[in-house]
Amino acid sequence: MSLSSDPPSLRETLRKSGAQALRTVARSLRFIGNAIRPGIEVVPATADIHIVWDAPVTVRDGTVLRVNIFRPPGDGPFPVILSAHPYGKDKIPAKTRSERGAPVQARLLPQPRPIRISQYTSWEAPDPAVWVKEGYAVINADLRGGGTSEGMGDLFSDGEAEDYYDLIEWAGTQPWSSGKVGLDGVSYLAISQYKVAALYPPHLAAICPWEGLSDLYRDFARPGGVREEGFSQLWSWLTGKEARVRTSLYQAILDHPHRDDWYKARTPRLEDIQVPILVCGSFSDHLLHTRGSFEVFRRAGSAQKWLYTHRDGKWCAYYSEEATRTRIRFFDHVLKGTANGWATQPAVRLALTETGANPVAVLPELAWPPPDLQWRKLWLDAASGTLQGEQEPAVAATASFQTPQGRVGFVWTVPEDMDMIGEMALYLHVDVEGADDVSLFAGLRKFRAGAEVVFEGSYGFSGDMVSKGWQRVAQRELDPVLSSPAQPVHRHERDEPLRPGEVVPVVMAMRPHATRLRQGNQLQLDIQGHWFYPRSVFRGQFPAAYQPSNKALCTLHTGGLYSAYLLVGTRPVKEGFMR
Repeated sequence: MSLSSDPPSLRETLRKSGAQALRTVARSLRFIGNAIRPGIEVVPATADIHIVWDAPVTVRDGTVLRVNIFRPPGDGPFPVILSAHPYGKDKIPAKTRSERGAPVQARLLPQPRPIRISQYTSWEAPDPAVWVKEGYAVINADLRGGGTSEGMGDLFSDGEAEDYYDLIEWAGTQPWSSGKVGLDGVSYLAISQYKVAALYPPHLAAICPWEGLSDLYRDFARPGGVREEGFSQLWSWLTGKEARVRTSLYQAILDHPHRDDWYKARTPRLEDIQVPILVCGSFSDHLLHTRGSFEVFRRAGSAQKWLYTHRDGKWCAYYSEEATRTRIRFFDHVLKGTANGWATQPAVRLALTETGANPVAVLPELAWPPPDLQWRKLWLDAASGTLQGEQEPAVAATASFQTPQGRVGFVWTVPEDMDMIGEMALYLHVDVEGADDVSLFAGLRKFRAGAEVVFEGSYGFSGDMVSKGWQRVAQRELDPVLSSPAQPVHRHERDEPLRPGEVVPVVMAMRPHATRLRQGNQLQLDIQGHWFYPRSVFRGQFPAAYQPSNKALCTLHTGGLYSAYLLVGTRPVKEGFMR
């Protein structure tokens, strides 16, 4: 099916192909340049930091974990910023030959802006030089099986949370400690915070999970039931080299196709988190942490919770001056009791993006999603290949494509300037010939004057689309407790194979975003049976990959008896930047 009523001209096709080629060249040069000279500046810390390397901490079963401690001069007491992970706390620039060597991840995953850290900064952990200067003791811990700690690690597990509980209690009872401990860090250093916070360690006073998935199955391993087979392989291999772990994550993904007890045991009870919490929800990390971060903000039981959003690079955002000052203000308020205005801080910092990584507006909001959104249905019309913003097509029509390689597309021309914000849900009616299941991939792209507008994405990919979703049709059963119209949540506990000729309703969750649209822009919704980008450092979104659909003829039904629409939240454009 064509994407509009008129086929594109040869000139238009060549122009789009040329623009795509130029973007590919630009991304390739970005990757090569960053691999040679990564955009990370390592600066010396002040000489007055008191450092203890490899301090032993004995946890409840007698296993010895080891931590590095950085604290200001003097006896304290100091509030504590703690992070824990399996990556090796001693992998820091100070322990390289030049004492300013960049982590290998910084070479493989380019960022849109430079990063500035001290030589004591571990990967994705808070910079000790920054926090010690602010009057905090900083502890970086090797979890069980990682680095210099004893034992065999069991990642994402209750046992790991119990170890972290003991680390928190040890940190909160040292003679130089104020007794108040806050947790901070990115990715796994964020994920590890959830389960331990739900255990209520007495000395835990606040957490700051900065981009961390909270449901291993739904957020990352099998979004929509579709198996991730790119980053999960790489992460399993690298983590297995860095730490002694019981289970390969990728092998577990292969062994557990449904959200069974193995996954449920590794999913935190977010409602049990009660301490104050500052969550970072990224609109750029759709393939890994985005969904889980917003779910933490939505479901955490904390009476005091805040959300910081962006569509920037993961690490340059975390180490940026603005984000660092925001985290310092949060921890000053909850750990030191400083009267710095944080108590009246708006619940949500909302960053709106028109293209790339830089926001066009940063606004204070009362809630996520903002309560003043207008929820509208963009109706799919298979007869014209368009999205209809006014009313549902009266005439029934179908659009078919062969999986895994085929696709269908629908285009909406934006009628006026607006901001599109929040989660989205795609409601379809589907039948399948030649198989009893298909995997669907939905992607929403933005075009301006015929050229695609791209955004910052996961793994340092600068050519991303607005949003995307995944769904195995045989795993279409919803969780009625967690689901809402704009945010469907599937059970993923069993398959419901399709029968020949059966038309079934399917709803797909699409990742949250905050995108500015201008009158005349076009949104293009593509639905297909394979992932949108090749697994290539030059042409695609390395290392991301997803298992493609099996072979079948998939037919979408629109109009008449079969409603099909994309549910989106919009409002008129608002300008401004939070101070």
